[in-house]
Amino acid sequence: MSWTPRRAGTAALLLLLAAPLVEAQSRLAQELPVPVGHVFAPTDLPVPVARAFEPVALVLPVADMGGTTNASATATQISSDLALPAVATADQRRTPVDLPLAPTDQRNEAVPAQDNRLDDAASLTPALGSATDALPFALLGATLSPGTFRKLVWDSVDSFAASEIPATVLVAHGVERGPVLCLTAAIHGDELNGIETVRRIMNDLDPDQLRGTVVGIPIVNVQGFNRGSRYLPDRRDLNRFFPGNRRGSAASRIAHSLFTQVIRSCEALVDLHTGSFQRTNLPQIRADLEDPGTRDLAAGFGSTVILHTGGQSGTLRAAATQAGIPTVTLEAGGPLQVQPDAVAASEAALRTLLAARAMYPRDAANNPAPPTAPMCYRSRWVRTDHGGILASAVALGAEVTVGELLASVVDPLSNERHDIRADSDGRVLGMAFDQFVMPGYATFHLGTKSTLEDCIGADEGDIDETADGEAPAG
Repeated sequence: MSWTPRRAGTAALLLLLAAPLVEAQSRLAQELPVPVGHVFAPTDLPVPVARAFEPVALVLPVADMGGTTNASATATQISSDLALPAVATADQRRTPVDLPLAPTDQRNEAVPAQDNRLDDAASLTPALGSATDALPFALLGATLSPGTFRKLVWDSVDSFAASEIPATVLVAHGVERGPVLCLTAAIHGDELNGIETVRRIMNDLDPDQLRGTVVGIPIVNVQGFNRGSRYLPDRRDLNRFFPGNRRGSAASRIAHSLFTQVIRSCEALVDLHTGSFQRTNLPQIRADLEDPGTRDLAAGFGSTVILHTGGQSGTLRAAATQAGIPTVTLEAGGPLQVQPDAVAASEAALRTLLAARAMYPRDAANNPAPPTAPMCYRSRWVRTDHGGILASAVALGAEVTVGELLASVVDPLSNERHDIRADSDGRVLGMAFDQFVMPGYATFHLGTKSTLEDCIGADEGDIDETADGEAPAG
């Protein structure tokens, strides 16, 4: 095309008028804050700002090669002739854009806070794909594109350089929009079954088949885990300090760090535990069934045993539920060992949950059984009235009848024997390992099958009010 002064002047005036809009779009793309764990969408913006992100196509009448004014050309056509940046094409507008993030630990491979403006104007336009397509997911200073799996790092608190022990955070971000489900394990460092369960679930997820996001922390209490202890080095129980305080004790600061940096990004949470102090539990869900969201979450585990408990103050479950995040505890097995049966049952329960929430397709090989109606139990602990050596007569999960022998306690000095018998019909939901016991020690946790409604309406004395991963109270 030959350019006359008039044509050149028209094009120059047009580009001069468009320049402020392009500059404003670029500045908005850099300065808009993206909350941690939030997926950015144009609907989050005020209407005037959202309109600034709409695709731009400037049209003006120009003469064709023959000199007649019977065609129109977009700003893209003009700018290509002038070797200037082009307006985004329809295909380019479907390219997702990651907004810049603040500087963070390089181990999480975050995008540095620098001038990331691209020459292509398509970088200023958000994705216009299907309404079901996932958007980027932000956590711990990193941004995950849809269909990706990443290993991130969570540093709980500032410490001496030699004693810093970061925790690994595994994130699977699916290709379709969906809920954010979080899995935490080893808040008590001696509870090992949950570690293996989270490892299996997270590493088996295919993001290309996932709807939503799954965040897994296999070992929360890394310091306790390395020492083979349920407690932190200062002998505090981390699961008594949530949601935490950034200026409190070491335990409170760690709890606050986890809660603010990870937990608040969750839309549902499963906290994995085992029995404590030489006790073991049948795989079971503990949940506040009076909370509608938590009740729906618990029902997704199928036939896994459900116990209605409000959750002791300071536990992660209670704090998260109070913050509006449906949360349950998944208890399975005992401490200081990896029990294959407990791990397999926990893994199956979580796969059932993922399928029930339409987050992941049901795998006939790993999860062959269709979900069944939830089983809620009203429960109580049977205690021994004598001290001595405990010798169990029934197995975990057994169905027992009133008066049936559960165990015997033998005095090692007098050789006197005392029997422990079931005081009602029920199922053994938890029990103590054979050991030396003192009078009053909780030995067997018996449950009676009931409906969800009856469990919610049960008398407080009939419900096991123990804290997650703790010994029975009272």
